[in-house]
Amino acid sequence: MRFKFSTLAATALLSLGLAATSTASAQTIRVAHVDPDEWTASKKGAAAHIFKNIVEGETDLTVELFPAGALGNEDELVAQAQDNVTQVVLVSGAMSKACPAASVLDIPYTFSSATVAWDVLDGEFGDALAEHCLAQTGLRTLAFGETGFRNFTNGTREIRTPADMEGLKFRVQPIPLYVEMVKGLGGEPTPIAWTELPNALSTGVVDGQENPVGVIYNNGLHKLQKFMTLDGHVYAADFILISDEFYQSLSPAEQAVVARAARVAGNMGRSIQQWGTAEGVNKVQAEGMQVYSPTADEIAAFAEKAQPAVVEYLRGELGEDAVWIDRLQEAVASTNQ
Repeated sequence: MRFKFSTLAATALLSLGLAATSTASAQTIRVAHVDPDEWTASKKGAAAHIFKNIVEGETDLTVELFPAGALGNEDELVAQAQDNVTQVVLVSGAMSKACPAASVLDIPYTFSSATVAWDVLDGEFGDALAEHCLAQTGLRTLAFGETGFRNFTNGTREIRTPADMEGLKFRVQPIPLYVEMVKGLGGEPTPIAWTELPNALSTGVVDGQENPVGVIYNNGLHKLQKFMTLDGHVYAADFILISDEFYQSLSPAEQAVVARAARVAGNMGRSIQQWGTAEGVNKVQAEGMQVYSPTADEIAAFAEKAQPAVVEYLRGELGEDAVWIDRLQEAVASTNQ
C-alpha cells in the first residue's frame, strides 16, 4: 500500500513539474505603444505586429498588443517595463527621461539623412548607448525604430534661413532642449501641450510649430499652416525596449528570436515612416501647402545657430554623461567619411 501511494505521489509530482515547465515556456509578452494600431500607416503599429508575427511563429511565446496608449502614455509605459508589468514597449521621447544620455540624439542637425542615423544607431555607438541605458534603467534596447525628422511650419512666410524665423512664435514641446533650439535660431519658443496646439495655431497664439511630416498631415496641421520647411532639425528615434528581468527569464533560443524580431520590427517601422514622409509631402502640397527643401549650405547655417545653445545646455544637464555628446559627434563624423 505504501508503495502504491508513493508511486501515485511521484506521478502527481511529475505531472505538476511538467505543467510548470509548460507554463514557463509558454510565457506571454505584453507589447505596448502610443501610436495607432493601423499597421499599414503607423510606424509603431507596424513594428508591433511584425514583432508579434515573428515571435509567435518561431517560439511558444504569446504576444499581446496594446496600441494607441491603451496602457498609458510613454512615461507610464517605461515605468511598466521597468516593473516587468509590460514586457516590451516602443517609445521615443520618454527614453531621454529614463536615460538622460539618450537626449544627445536630439541635438539639432546632427544627422544629415536617415541612413546616417541608421548607421550610427545600428553600429558601435548605438550598442554602447544601449548598454549604458540598460545599466541605468534595467531596460534592454532590442532595436531602434524611427519617429522621423522634425520640420518647421508656419502661417506667415517661407523660411529659408534662420533670419526668416525672427519674430515668429513657434510651439515647442515643453522640453528645455527644444526651447533652446528655437531661441538659438532666432524664433520665439512657446511650450504648449500637444492637445492645445490646433487651437493655438487657429487663434494666433503661435505662428508655427515643428513635427514630422506624417504627424503634420495626419493631424490636419497643414490646414492651419501655409509654409513648411524640410530642415529636418531633429531626428527622432524609437526605442524598442524589453524588461531585462523578463529577457533573462527566456531561453537562449527564445532570446535570439525576440532580438531578431525586434530588429526586423524596427526596420519595418523605419520603412513605414519613410513612406509616410514621402506621401505626406505630396499630400500637403496637393492641398495647397508650400514646401521648401533647404540646400546643404542653408542647413549648415541653421546648424551653426541652433547647435551651440543646445550643446551648452546639455553639457550642463548631463554632467559626466556629457561624454555622450562627443561620442555621438565622433560616430557621425566617422559615418560621414
